Formats: sequence, C-alpha cells, structure tokens
Amino acid sequence: MIERYTLKRMAQIWGEENKFRKWLEIEIAICEAYAKLSVIPKKDIKTIKEKANFNVNRILEIEKRTKHDVVAFIECVSEFVGPSSKYIHMGVTSSDILDTSFACLLKEASDILIEDIINLMVVFKEKAYQYKLTPMIGRTHGIHAEPITFGLKMAHFYDEMRRNIERLKAAKERISYGKIAGAVGTFAHVQPSIEAYVCKKMGLKPAPISTQIIPRDYHAEFFTTLSIIGSSVEKMALEIRNLQKTEVGEAEEFFQKGQTGSSAMPHKRNPIASENLCGLARLMRGYALSALENIPLWHERDISHSSVERVIAPDATIVLDYMLEQLKNMYKNLIVYPERMLANMDMSKGLHHSEAIMLSLIKKGLTRQEAYKLTQNIAMMCYERKLDFTQELKKDKEIGQYLSKKEIASITNNEHYFKYIDTIFDRVFA
Repeated sequence: MIERYTLKRMAQIWGEENKFRKWLEIEIAICEAYAKLSVIPKKDIKTIKEKANFNVNRILEIEKRTKHDVVAFIECVSEFVGPSSKYIHMGVTSSDILDTSFACLLKEASDILIEDIINLMVVFKEKAYQYKLTPMIGRTHGIHAEPITFGLKMAHFYDEMRRNIERLKAAKERISYGKIAGAVGTFAHVQPSIEAYVCKKMGLKPAPISTQIIPRDYHAEFFTTLSIIGSSVEKMALEIRNLQKTEVGEAEEFFQKGQTGSSAMPHKRNPIASENLCGLARLMRGYALSALENIPLWHERDISHSSVERVIAPDATIVLDYMLEQLKNMYKNLIVYPERMLANMDMSKGLHHSEAIMLSLIKKGLTRQEAYKLTQNIAMMCYERKLDFTQELKKDKEIGQYLSKKEIASITNNEHYFKYIDTIFDRVFA
C-alpha cells in the first residue's frame, strides 16, 4: 500500500535526480560567490553555469570505483564542464554540500506535510460542525463519564493538528540552516561570505557555528516533531478502533462493497486502516530515537549519522505523508451512528448525572463529603442492580429533603451539558 502511495510528490523529493540537482545548485552557487570575489575568471564561471550538469547513472557508475558519492558526483560534473571544473568544490568539504542540500530537502518535505495537515484539518472542521450537537457519552478510563458531542471530539482533533502545524513550522525553521565552512567549520579555505551567499540563494540561514557538519540536534528536533505528529495520528486512528468495537459501535471505517474483513469469518468488518496507522506510528517514534542518537558524534564529526539519515529522512517523511493522507480519507468517509451513541449513553440509566446531583445538593447546604456520599450510595445501588438513576433519586426520601422531583427532572436533563459548545467552537475555530 505504501509502495503504491510513494509514487506521489514526497518520494520524488528523495529521488536521486532531485538530490543531485540540489548538489549542483549549491556547487554552482559556491562558484558564483567566488566569481564575485574575482577568484574565478569570468569565462570560467560562464562555462560552469552553461555546461554544469550530471547523469545519475554515470554518477553511480563512478561511485562503484570511488566509494564516495560526492567525489563521484564532482567527477561526473567535471566531465560535462571540462577544464573550468577545477574551480568546482574549491575550498569546501563534502558535508558542506550534503548538509546544505539536506536542509533544502527537509524544507521541501515539510511543505508537503504542512499541506497534508491543513487538508486533514479541513475534514475535522467539517465533521465538527456536522456533528456539533450529536450527543454521545464521554469516557474516562474507558468508563462512562458525562455527555459530550461527537463534534467536540472532532474539534479536539482539529486543534491538536493546529498545534502540530505550529510545531512543524518551527521545526522547519530549525533545520533551515546551511554551512559552507570547510573541513572542520573554521573557514580555513573558504570565506564566510561564500557561505552567506550560498545559503541566501538556497533559502537558508548560515549556521552560526559548525564543525565538519551542522550539529545534529537541529535534525533531532525535526524528526521528534514528525514523531509527535505520528503519535497524534495514532491517537485519532485509535479512537476509531475503539468506537468500532462491536460493544460500542458508534462509528466505523468505510467498508466498500466486495471488501473482505476476514478470510475465515465472512461477517467481519475490521478497522484495518486505523490499525495500520497505529502500527506505522511505532516506526515514526523509532525514527525520532535514531535522530536523537545521531547527536553525539566523535569530536568534529564521524560518519555514523550519515547512514541513519539516508534511511530515516525519506522513510519518516514518506510514511508520515502517507499516514496523514490515509487519516484524512478515513475520517472523510467515516460512518457515524448517532442512534447508537444515544443508546450507549442511556446504557448506564442516567448515572452520568451523578456530578450534577452532587453539586445541586451542595448548593442546598450539604458539605461536599455529605453530598458525595449520599449521591454515591444511590449511584452504586443503581449500578449494581441496573436501576434507573433518575427514578431512584425521585423515590429516595433523604434526597427528597433537598431536591423536589421537578428539580431532579431538570438536573437530569442532558441539555445543560452542551450550553457552552458554541463558546468552545469559537475558541477553536475563530
């Protein structure tokens, strides 16, 4: 499923063609900066800009011999440029090219992920307003608590994704740094002005200080952010899994005609898409851990982070892109059962009004402890004997000393639970 999905834009970002194109743009920008300083003659910079190019297959062929991708790339470009190629990669190190291009690729990936989240938020907003006043029982610890609406649940998800956009935009800014500072970051053979020119041209900021590489805490923050977003996706997928349980049955994934739920049991309609997303969230957290372990490197740099990033960068962004798209489609096509929500809310026979009764007793002069104990005694009896809470309240003589039957009927009306929904929606969607 993911393999089919990766034919889309995100996979193209991490393809060899786009990667080498970024490398070439950076190498040409370095040459342009040198030319502005009159280090590279005008005729040579003209030749470089006109002829510099590459062939992916040729680079891979050279790399078999060199065992070094950047060296293979430079050799390939030099075959296109000719004698003027002596100025290409002058005074810089491979990581100057790799880290600067890596930032560009992560920025491109971030833009797609931000767009994904925005599209998902549109669906959550539509569902929030559609089910704004659709009552259902709220659950804490998996146990009936007090009524909410399904629209409020969708508003919660919308607001969490809004926070995720803020996190991702901040993480995008965090990794938007390049470096053209040489072998150990001291500018020994290249000037800071070269770095400033290249970074500006590539839409980046110069790293304030670097070694041979940009410190990996920049990237760890980025991948940790992706992991947080993945965990949000898991939370929203897990909600469907719980609501789709046979015993709950309040909402379920769309089940198309001809779809198979189980090879053994023809009646099954399993939440396979949401289960899939919950599994992929585990991968996302693994990518974050790998990025965190990339922070401590030997002295001014070793290469242990490189192999990790070649895997986690495309994988994490492609997987999250897929997860967000799938979650959007899942909620867009979600089947909701308002009648079952009402039936489930009535299952506890009014016990969800216990707090309202307790607070009403406090207003009548009882201490909190007295009100709690009195309400709990009746509630526990109703729970154990499957009795109607409201009716038992009306029959209880001690309760009757404080609350009339008319007052009990008013207190156990569900409408008061929803009186501030407009206020909440204004806060979320303003």
